[in-house]
Amino acid sequence: MATTQKTESALISKVWSIANVLSSAGVGFTDYITQLTYILFLKMDDEKESIGLKSHIPEGYKWKDLQNLSGTDLVEKYEEILKELSESDGLIGTIFTKATNKIYRPVMLKKVIDMVAEDNWYMMDGDLKGAIYESILEKNGQDRKSGAGQYFTPRALISAMVDVVDPKITETLADPCCGTAGFLLMAYEHMRTQSRDVEKQRFLKNNALFGADNTSLVVTLASMNLYLHDIGVSKSPILYQDSLIDKSDKMFDIVLTNPPFGTRPQGSVDVSANRPEFIKTSDNQVNFLQHIMSIVKTGGRVGVVMPDSILTDGDSTKRVRDKLLKDYNLHTILRLPTGIFYANGVKTNVLFFEKGESTKDIWVYDYRTGVKHTMATKPMTREHLQDFVDCYCSGHMEDRKETYDAETNPNGRWRRYSENEVKTREDLNFKWIDFTEEDDRSVSEILDEMQEEANGINEAVSRLKELLGGLEL
Repeated sequence: MATTQKTESALISKVWSIANVLSSAGVGFTDYITQLTYILFLKMDDEKESIGLKSHIPEGYKWKDLQNLSGTDLVEKYEEILKELSESDGLIGTIFTKATNKIYRPVMLKKVIDMVAEDNWYMMDGDLKGAIYESILEKNGQDRKSGAGQYFTPRALISAMVDVVDPKITETLADPCCGTAGFLLMAYEHMRTQSRDVEKQRFLKNNALFGADNTSLVVTLASMNLYLHDIGVSKSPILYQDSLIDKSDKMFDIVLTNPPFGTRPQGSVDVSANRPEFIKTSDNQVNFLQHIMSIVKTGGRVGVVMPDSILTDGDSTKRVRDKLLKDYNLHTILRLPTGIFYANGVKTNVLFFEKGESTKDIWVYDYRTGVKHTMATKPMTREHLQDFVDCYCSGHMEDRKETYDAETNPNGRWRRYSENEVKTREDLNFKWIDFTEEDDRSVSEILDEMQEEANGINEAVSRLKELLGGLEL
């Protein structure tokens, strides 16, 4: 085991030492990881072929056509390969979705190719190579400059959500805005140990999972993440699509997701034009909630991260909320703290609901009031959410017991709101814990948080200057 860990950490260290070299040459981390993915796939395909397995890459566009080149010949051939493979079908086309070169200096491109050439990746254990790639994605997601955090949900939160929703090996599971496939991968790990039956395992690897994203680089990273874990090795379960205008009739047993918040980007196709059955709104989160409600089967289960506004806003948001309460059983809300996502100060919750029955009691776990996390100095871990998982009583919800008591424990974090209490409320923003929050941070932690915020302000100012492009104001 120690050898495995050493190999993993050594490879990650190698990958990131090259990242730092490229960064100083102006190649951002996200661009580097995308290019690394393309090159890694070419190398693994070559390794497969060398042991007698079939290659799906056409002749003239393989690793062997690239590895001995240098200078402008190397860059030109690499770009030719990317163009060809981006137009392919199946897994190749998904991995190379809209692939373009971002490493223009031949010597830098050669560095990445030489690094990949040093190891045999295909024969490496799936858990190991998957863990290496996953940790690279995680590190990239935590890098504020890369902007990749928007595709990255904390693994501790994903793990807790998967544990309580408890997907079974025979069920189908979707994430319609899958980012780098964190939910799909965690669900797969949860499901694969449930049975050794060959047919069930085959179904899990080839048919159980579905993911979609409307950002090409994310589709590449997600597809490769699953491929390195030996999932979707012939056809990726990831699609490059805008889920909000998807009109397919595919339905799923489970949906686990953390959709983008805010308003829909300018120039996007109007959702209401394609989905006339939706209550009209320009809010991404409200549209995604409606989409999720539309793709889960009767009896199916959902865990979805949503901002506070979904629980408090009026007009179209309230109409969607009323529909959720009427046609779905919103049985649990987990209130999350700030400081766990890349965006500063965003207040979120996880909504857990089932399709087919109306909402009666709502159980709320407040992991927000008095809770402080930062991504740099005090990240949220899976252990922080264990009390919530225990209180949830997955599979035996009838055994739930409040930790809140009006007289003996008014600040208990786990509280049940009765059907009557829910009906008399205008919103679902449940707050009851009331104590003076003591600042127990050390001076060092306060300074780190101030530095984080200052970095964020500096980045925003730099971007604003770039956008203004030196305009005289």
